Amino acid sequence: MGSFYRRKQKAPDGTSRELPTIWIKYYQNGRAVRESTGTTKETVARRMLRDREGDVEKGIPINPKVGRVTFEEAATDFLNDYLINGRKTYKNAKHRIDAHLAPHFRGKRLLSITTSDIRAFVAARLTDTIVVRKRRVKKLRDGTTREIPELRRPVSAGEINRELATLKRMFSLAKRAGKLYHTPHIEKLREDNVRRGFFEPAQFADVIGHLPAPLCPVVTFAYLTGWRLKSEVLPLEWRQVDWDGRHVRLDPGTTKNREGRTFPFTAALEQLLKPQLAEQERLKKSGRIVPYVFARTALVKQPDGTWTSEPGQRIKVFRRAWRTACRAAGVPGRILHDFRRTAVRNLERAGVPRSAAMAMVGHKTESIYRRYAIVDAGVLRDAAAKIDHAAGVMGTLSGTLTANSASTPVAESA
Repeated sequence: MGSFYRRKQKAPDGTSRELPTIWIKYYQNGRAVRESTGTTKETVARRMLRDREGDVEKGIPINPKVGRVTFEEAATDFLNDYLINGRKTYKNAKHRIDAHLAPHFRGKRLLSITTSDIRAFVAARLTDTIVVRKRRVKKLRDGTTREIPELRRPVSAGEINRELATLKRMFSLAKRAGKLYHTPHIEKLREDNVRRGFFEPAQFADVIGHLPAPLCPVVTFAYLTGWRLKSEVLPLEWRQVDWDGRHVRLDPGTTKNREGRTFPFTAALEQLLKPQLAEQERLKKSGRIVPYVFARTALVKQPDGTWTSEPGQRIKVFRRAWRTACRAAGVPGRILHDFRRTAVRNLERAGVPRSAAMAMVGHKTESIYRRYAIVDAGVLRDAAAKIDHAAGVMGTLSGTLTANSASTPVAESA
């Protein structure tokens, strides 16, 4: 049988006084459990005691610390979840917590964080700015110096939404662990900065024409497959190219969704890989083993401090060459991720079944795939041409029916 009571506090003068907060006492597995109700009202305390005794009777595990989890504890649990699952964005998540979320919610219990508090956080973040370029002093050719001022920009809706997603995940993990019963509503901001870049064949040919020769196969492979360039195309090795099965594969655990993937040989893809294989065989005969599909000759620093030009070096980054080629081709501002959207659109145009296209490009859900399968101007023009053709057919049919109706004599009524 449970009971409720008020604790007493001893004063320095030796007297004691009764504290207003009511505590409850009940038994679980033969052991007495004492828990603060957090209220001074007996009716609320009595109801809480009945709930606890009911849970004990049903065998439901009781956690007296429910609702007491702090923001710092939830943040630690969140980061541990990142470490356990091997998330690559651990540093980014920790920075969001330390730099933005913690200054606003530090020291608070999750139970006390309301939707209004989260709205106040968003309002405060919208007034913040981010340093895009640090202040520095540039030395000119004539020996003089020029001060380049600091450049800042407002915080974008996308950045705030990533922080809100982190906070929402912290609430979800706390609730899943039985430390919280209720989570506040977290409403994200609207993002209008969705990129919609595509490469038409002529544009792609122009860009290729301004790129250095070793980079052309890399970019062409990304254009054909839609695979992510940095994490999937550049690290590609020859062991992942199956000439007998006629496909290229990505091993499980190396992709963004941690699942394996294959892309079958097309005529263009096979034509692209054969010269790369021939170069790999040539280097192999000269005694140099190159595991990577895409490599180039690059300067390598030797132990004695000198630099020598060595072939078969893995391609890692080429941002400057890419920007220069895009400007020269008349399409400045394009990004390499546009190839992913282009590949999705090309698969849609070719009539490839959606399930097969998702497996080839690496989209796990149809919602993500639909975001990339954005209808471009060319598709809309084709739709307009089909409408005009249909209108012409209907006009011809209507004219024929009218002519037939006019030439048919109307029967006289009796």
